[in-house]
Amino acid sequence: MKLRTYIKPLIIVAFLTTGLTMQSQTQGKEATDMMFRISEIEIFPEHLDAYTAILKEEAAASVRLEPGVISIFPLYQKEDLNVFRILEIYASKEAYQAHLQTPHFKHYKESTLNMVKSLKLVDMNVLDDSVIELIFKKQKI
Repeated sequence: MKLRTYIKPLIIVAFLTTGLTMQSQTQGKEATDMMFRISEIEIFPEHLDAYTAILKEEAAASVRLEPGVISIFPLYQKEDLNVFRILEIYASKEAYQAHLQTPHFKHYKESTLNMVKSLKLVDMNVLDDSVIELIFKKQKI
């Protein structure tokens, strides 16, 4: 399926479930308290199929069931199918902490522990808060 097929529903879910309202940026303060992370994951090749199935299930459940999860968007490298990046966006740090306590995340974490060769969690900051609002407007939600 084309990537575009997934983007609009992802944005719609984010808009409807979080009720995000964008505020203008004030000096020294971000316009949003959202949390952004990129998870960099390498899987042992022999576990690729099982890991992929578990990750798909966890990502779908997180976005569908958790109002504070805006994105759990898994991607894999074209050149190396065992290397994943997950774009994670949460409405707040509290939403992230709540996500860690859900049954579907705990299942993912426990089930894939021996499948993961390496894991790096990279917390990110938004360069331009106004772009977030533009994404929502562009999707004509």
